[in-house]
Amino acid sequence: MESADDGPGVEDLGCAPDDLPDGLVVADERGLVVRFNAAAARITGLEPAAVLGRPLAEALPLEDLKGRRWWRLTDPYGGLAIRTGHPERNLLLPGNREVLVAARYVRDGRTGPVRKLVVTLRGTEARRRSERSHAELIATVAHELRSPLTSVKGFTATLLAKWERFTDDQKRLMLETVHADANRVTRLIAELLDISRIDSGRLEVRKQRVDVVAAVHRHVEAQTTAGQDPARFRTLVPRELPDLWADPDKVDQVLGNLLENAVRHGAGLVTIEVAPATLNHGREGTQVTVSDEGPGIPEESMSRVFTRFWRGSKRGGTGLGLYIVKGIVEAHGGIITVGRAPGGGARFRFTLPVGAPAHLA
Repeated sequence: MESADDGPGVEDLGCAPDDLPDGLVVADERGLVVRFNAAAARITGLEPAAVLGRPLAEALPLEDLKGRRWWRLTDPYGGLAIRTGHPERNLLLPGNREVLVAARYVRDGRTGPVRKLVVTLRGTEARRRSERSHAELIATVAHELRSPLTSVKGFTATLLAKWERFTDDQKRLMLETVHADANRVTRLIAELLDISRIDSGRLEVRKQRVDVVAAVHRHVEAQTTAGQDPARFRTLVPRELPDLWADPDKVDQVLGNLLENAVRHGAGLVTIEVAPATLNHGREGTQVTVSDEGPGIPEESMSRVFTRFWRGSKRGGTGLGLYIVKGIVEAHGGIITVGRAPGGGARFRFTLPVGAPAHLA
């Protein structure tokens, strides 16, 4: 009798079990292994010939992290008749080899005996990489927060305890430092929120008509107001550009990051060029290129520029900015690339589609 929710097998779909990326182990109604694919052999280090036909509990002697025998604990063939399987969890093979295991019980009817036990196996390497990435993110954030918060606490404590001893100019200097450090903490928190939204696919883009040329001029002016020489910047803009529909705040974030990156890590003249462009499938777009005349980025590092924690130099920063920039551009349906500028420095170029939102098209 076939279970009502039995779907077609992988062979019926034109896919052999050995083609599957995850390990597949199938035991029959007697608990004997009848299927053990190539990925299962690779993950467990066991030969299929040594596993097929053996009882599952002997062929795959799994234990939980407390050292309990997993098949004895779950008892798939003699346990609760309403149980349909168990979600993926971390279990141990002999030799403390970690593996991620999930199981499904195929029964005769809803509460009938188990006719087939289907087990999937995955290695833990991807999860470990993710955990290392999260640990590195936490360590980076803790390090970046410690310095400004220590400064804020120190200056405010000093002002509260010895307010009368300082001149107005000294008080102003300390309060300006506190203000700058508070802004630094705010920016870091905003970066963390952006990373969380990018990683989860929840980065929202609120499209409006954006004057990208005005935005470029605004960011250049912010750099010169902060003390940069106006002669260090050159802006190239054609007379006509298509209307760009994008999230203005996100475009500002991309431009600000790329311009600050060129100023901080590059050298010489910083050129910002805005031009019409064509994306894939003939879509109309707006292209912005930011380049400098500094040492540039080594060829071997180009592929890692948009990854987390990549730093082009030791001049500060969390190494998260370009990762966020790439996430913002791609959330708009655009593309961003990095290369070498004609002057030898770094060249970042992003292109955004210009089309209006669907409800305005």
